[in-house]
Amino acid sequence: MYDTIIVGGSYAGQSAALQLARARRNILVIDEGIRRNRFADHSHGFLGQDGSDPADIADRARAQLMAYPTVTWLADRAESAEPLAEGFAVTGRSGARHEARSVVLATGVKDGLPDVPGLAERWGKAVFHCPYCHGYELNRGRIGVLAVSELSMHHALMLPDWGSTTFFLNGAFEPTPDQLAQLAARGVAVEHGRIRALEGSPVDVVFEDGRRVSLDGLFTATATEVSSPIAAQLGCDFADGPMGRYIRTDDMKATSVPGVFACGDAARAAGNVAIAVGDGAMAGAATHRRLMFG
Repeated sequence: MYDTIIVGGSYAGQSAALQLARARRNILVIDEGIRRNRFADHSHGFLGQDGSDPADIADRARAQLMAYPTVTWLADRAESAEPLAEGFAVTGRSGARHEARSVVLATGVKDGLPDVPGLAERWGKAVFHCPYCHGYELNRGRIGVLAVSELSMHHALMLPDWGSTTFFLNGAFEPTPDQLAQLAARGVAVEHGRIRALEGSPVDVVFEDGRRVSLDGLFTATATEVSSPIAAQLGCDFADGPMGRYIRTDDMKATSVPGVFACGDAARAAGNVAIAVGDGAMAGAATHRRLMFG
């Protein structure tokens, strides 16, 4: 039996694993190799790694993690989990079953993209969700915000700090007079036309009436979904966030199920690489404390 099984080997999972490895705990990382930010060429806002290829960050972290002799890495998708008399069992898609005294869920989330032709092909390249991650590189250029609901007001009011901003409502909602005043105060142009597709490079917004607006980058909100059913199978509580449900944890990243911890994007309303790494470090340390004191 392992001390801990970590489900998910991206930034949060590896950060949690590193804390436990340094505590000389016997751990298993189960990872299917699908990072949320795999569509982006560069990662920004992570201290010491600003501008690095996200894959390089993950690969270097894994090489350092695997230097610890108590770490086992398994390329598999964890499909199910169940509580035991003492601990938990996790079964992978391969059919292999593994047992541990504790579990860390670092499964990440899946992004549901707005249904606009041409958007998916530009995701992570010219269409983004995080201004802190990608706004600076647009060099105060022409920025768009594609509305998905009233939630998109947050994006629209933020992005003028990164460039000239146009808010494309696309029928998603209609701002109130007060909201229009807020947008005007921030210098945001409001476009009511319906969008036919995204085209061009970096990105052109093409309207149903044939008009075209060229942008340096476009931001939109996604609908997020926890990537794995394991938290629900184990009975963990969830919270409702503005973009989707996420695993509820306390300040130490403990879930509602004793012995199960969660970190990274699956366990917060929104995040990025730097936050995921911090979350993972907390979850790893808290899991170690649980192993020490039960």
